[in-house]
Amino acid sequence: MKILFTGGGTGGHFYPIIAVAQAIREHAKEKKVLPPQFFFMAPAKYNPRALFDNEIEYVYVPAGKIRRYFSVLNFTDAFKTVSGCFIALIKMFSIYPDVVFSKGGYTSFPPLLAARILGIPVVVHESDSHPGRANLWAGKFARRIALSYPSATDFFKIKDKTRIAYTGNPIRAEIAQPLKNGAFEFLNLEQNIPVILVLGGSQGSQNINDVILQALPELLNKYQIIHQTGRANLAEIQSTTNITLKDHPYSYRYHPFDYLDELALRMSTGAATIIVSRAGSTIFEIASWGVPSIIIPLPSSISHDQTANAFAYASTGAASVVEENNLTPHVLIGEINRIVGSQAISKTMSERAKAFSRLDSASLIAEAILSIGLEHEK
Repeated sequence: MKILFTGGGTGGHFYPIIAVAQAIREHAKEKKVLPPQFFFMAPAKYNPRALFDNEIEYVYVPAGKIRRYFSVLNFTDAFKTVSGCFIALIKMFSIYPDVVFSKGGYTSFPPLLAARILGIPVVVHESDSHPGRANLWAGKFARRIALSYPSATDFFKIKDKTRIAYTGNPIRAEIAQPLKNGAFEFLNLEQNIPVILVLGGSQGSQNINDVILQALPELLNKYQIIHQTGRANLAEIQSTTNITLKDHPYSYRYHPFDYLDELALRMSTGAATIIVSRAGSTIFEIASWGVPSIIIPLPSSISHDQTANAFAYASTGAASVVEENNLTPHVLIGEINRIVGSQAISKTMSERAKAFSRLDSASLIAEAILSIGLEHEK
């Protein structure tokens, strides 16, 4: 059996694909069928090591992005999309997978079009509460549509709603469970001092970084901070804090990291009292960890998805939302103090987060993909 994955060029699209691939292998073993061949069709590998470790063959296909605002790049990217469609059709035909799994995003359009033309079954997964254009289009012919948010169902204008299932968002098994034992020693943290974990995404967030830096002198009087800054930002942040925290009595409580690998992330979440984060697919990881959080979505002008996701998650009682136009050091400090300072609020958020989490997501999707793939093989 051959299974081809495709999806946008972010960790929010890529890592759920890895989670589903891992779950498919487990299901294949249980069903005692031959291990499937995996392919990943996209303009870039995103994480070559993860592809190699999971035996997923990379297939290059260009794709152009259609921006929601005027840009000359919209015209040049249109040519990328057209050429990508032709290349995807040729490469899809040469592979001829039994099923295509798409996470959506502009990079998925050429592979999805090729699958549509060749009559290859498609399964799509939508991470956002407001589905993207590629998945809305693919939903018209997809065999199965998996959703992270139940509210996304209404956006798919199809007659047969039985093709849609609420599965949650796939999470890699290796990061789904926090590590509490040894976390404080591993991260060189003090016992009995609350820990703030700041996650701005793998690339970091300049605005969140700036506000954290401004709030540091006050926050460090009461809290320890683990800060994933993004690889491009660490040197500048260290240079700044070397000056601003030079005479601060608790400067050692600040722990910046350019990137948290799987072990460091699990240790950090095991130690975290509260998490400050963007509103991408990290929301589902935070929910699986059961940690209270403050979600700071990208502005709607940049990403309509993140604002909708943030409020959909916060509506469950699992998190608080601070929109970026309201984000100041004073507001952030006040919200952290409000949540950490109340055992009742923290406990409720933790419970609601765990209730929101779907740890069986990757398994549910894997089972559907395998079933369709086995059917197509016959």
